[in-house]
Amino acid sequence: MKYGVIMAFFAILGSLASALFFMMKNDSNNQERARRMAFSLALRVGFSIVLFGSILVAWKLGYISPTGVP
Repeated sequence: MKYGVIMAFFAILGSLASALFFMMKNDSNNQERARRMAFSLALRVGFSIVLFGSILVAWKLGYISPTGVP
């Protein structure tokens, strides 16, 4: 479970970096650049939702538990 969360976090950062790359890219086809940037940001949102859902499922199944602040 721990490795899955780490992989999802890196997928979120990777898709965010991809969106930044397409945003900063200077080319003549702005329509294609905007489409690819929007797709990268949509992927980031999807990865974030999956990560949040998997954390909730892991908590519900008892794989993780809140410890609180000492």
